Amino acid sequence: MLKQLWTFAFGLLLLLGLSACGGAKVTSAAAPAAARPAPVGWGWAKNNVNGAVFRKNSVASLGRTQYVAYYDSLGFITLGKRQLPTGTWRVQRTQYQGKVSDAHNVISLMVDGQGYLHLAFDHHGSPLRYCRSTRPGALTLTELLPMTGQQESNVTYPEFSRFPSGGLLFAYRDGSSGNGNLVLNRYDAKAQQWTRLHTVLLDGEGQRNAYWQMSLDGRGTIHLSWVWREAPDVASNHDLAYACSRDEGRTWQKSTGEPYRLPITQATAEYACRIPQRSELINQTAMAADAQGTPYIATYWRPAGTTVPQYQLVYLAGGTWRTAQVSQRTTPFSLSGAGTKKVPISRPQVVVQTQQGRPLVAVIFRDVERQDRVSVTQCADLQANQWTTTDLTTIGVGNWEPSYDTERWKQAGVLDLFVQRTGQGDGETLENLPPQPVYVLSWQP
Repeated sequence: MLKQLWTFAFGLLLLLGLSACGGAKVTSAAAPAAARPAPVGWGWAKNNVNGAVFRKNSVASLGRTQYVAYYDSLGFITLGKRQLPTGTWRVQRTQYQGKVSDAHNVISLMVDGQGYLHLAFDHHGSPLRYCRSTRPGALTLTELLPMTGQQESNVTYPEFSRFPSGGLLFAYRDGSSGNGNLVLNRYDAKAQQWTRLHTVLLDGEGQRNAYWQMSLDGRGTIHLSWVWREAPDVASNHDLAYACSRDEGRTWQKSTGEPYRLPITQATAEYACRIPQRSELINQTAMAADAQGTPYIATYWRPAGTTVPQYQLVYLAGGTWRTAQVSQRTTPFSLSGAGTKKVPISRPQVVVQTQQGRPLVAVIFRDVERQDRVSVTQCADLQANQWTTTDLTTIGVGNWEPSYDTERWKQAGVLDLFVQRTGQGDGETLENLPPQPVYVLSWQP
């Protein structure tokens, strides 16, 4: 036990940029004082099931109360709760255990406007596993519940978002890699009832599927971006598409305001950027919008004629989609095959703030070229396309990918990241990594 406590404290000191021997501050631009880690507990670390980018959300807040969810060393879902901004985490193991050997089987968390927690977990082409807290603010959970009872037998990539009204949006894939559709449900927080919005919003037509992420801006507009995949092989990812909804997901439009005829297919989608297959284009995308509702999409692919994948930002300016290369990486790698890949860089997240009347864009990532630290790169002038990169930790985090408290970001402009060092073998294989400390790392641009 003492050894575990020392290991935890040592990891915390390193994240803070301190020496565990002498307590002296490390004088390095790689560890800004504004990045503050708050220790939570110990998480399963043999793969990236706690650290995958599509954990939407890993951390979620309502007002001054913040919650976190993760799998512990035995694969039990563990919940934490604290008072913002710097309260101590109170942690409780739940009755639910996930198949943590599959890195797809993440926990997705959200809190509705009435204070109830909602969890969906342990999915990879499997029946829906969904529950709520037994009362507002509680860390105890109900038995497993249905939502609508339809299309709930083959679920992957569960994702919650909260509307300004306090209700929820729930998205998931019905189907499989290379053959699936995007389903949307809506939750009325006052009536405590789920209804179906779209059985098929993004239609793979039995030939492909969409890998998406979505974001709700401050006005409640849903921004949705995705890549298509033609087969289980990740090399068949291609193109970057976009849609938005201004009425809580009922109707959908292109960036021009032109309404979509639903469902959206490969032929009818608006394309923010055309990217051919075998371009090292990764699954999923990161979405954000500025105060004016302008969308920003972050991902990575290998530009034509090059060998090195680069982080890219695709954004709307003056009614035209533009692409800015974010990184200047030098290490090539190739994506191919099925299952979870062991990749030298993470999928990114993107957030946007308005400063002095202009958007400040920040992309959060992890790259072996930066010793696998938690890193952020920022740009205040996309026309100049000059990015300043900072490391938020002084130690590496393995195969971790960023996920964060979307509601805290919208409310306070504070980025609360879920951080835990994780392993990941290629495909659904494991690394022999013991449980690692879980932190929520707070940072402000």
